[in-house]
Amino acid sequence: MRILITGGTGLIGRHLIERLHLTHEITVLTRDKSRAAERLPENVSLISSLTEIADFSTLDAIVNLAGEPIADNRWNAMQKRRICDSRWEITRELVSRIKTASQPPHTFLSGSAIGYYGRQGDTPVTEKNHQAHREFTHELCQKWENIALEASDVSRVCLLRTGIVLAKDEGALDKMTLPFKLGLGGKMGDGKQYMSWSHIEDMVKGIIFLLNEKDCEGPFNMTAPHPVTNKTFTSTLADVLHRPSFFTVPSFALKAAMGEAAEMLLTGQKVLPEKLQQAGFTFAHPDLEGALNAIFNA
Repeated sequence: MRILITGGTGLIGRHLIERLHLTHEITVLTRDKSRAAERLPENVSLISSLTEIADFSTLDAIVNLAGEPIADNRWNAMQKRRICDSRWEITRELVSRIKTASQPPHTFLSGSAIGYYGRQGDTPVTEKNHQAHREFTHELCQKWENIALEASDVSRVCLLRTGIVLAKDEGALDKMTLPFKLGLGGKMGDGKQYMSWSHIEDMVKGIIFLLNEKDCEGPFNMTAPHPVTNKTFTSTLADVLHRPSFFTVPSFALKAAMGEAAEMLLTGQKVLPEKLQQAGFTFAHPDLEGALNAIFNA
């Protein structure tokens, strides 16, 4: 397949390209071609503007992973605007080009996140069984998804509702691991909030599965089938790293450091990948302990 990928230098994008570049023709949209060239395989084509693709009829599929990191900075009005625009604008541009192509790409996989659901407590959440809590992450993802779905009259659209993606020395897990390595690890707040996660291998396998399964469309929870509470996550991480887990990061400390963004860490969702499993996808790392051992002790 001829596949266009946005966000190709990010955690998920890089691992996805490693799996695809030998058997598919990959083009990556990037703001920094020199940096992308250092991080991606040599046979990947790099563009800095979608106008460099004259007609989207030359593409078979698009994987849209672009977006400003959501938890790297405090959420003021300007940062929220940046987070939204980095997702909405590129998705609008992609949809516009898809719809005006003489022969549109057959598949459009567009990013989203389990933040779509908002805080859910300990209620199990599936694509079909939920009542979203209206807050910033929900409004961000809802509009992001609605923009992508505008292409569904000409292309098959799948929405990738992503949770915490676990990979060694990268992403959220890298940030979580440092305190444990220093002997200062522990739960956040009361530790009762659920964390819905996926191993990077399953995240990539899931995207490739959706690229190839022509009957799959709509939203998909891209998370492992066994979400855990923050207390269980941190104690399991400590056991795998052979480090203590005695400390607690108080809620007030997180709120002081991160502001409104701390709510993502102190609330959560118990998300289940119902549609993905019903479609026949099998997880290589369905349980947290096995996933963490695969990352740190393989």
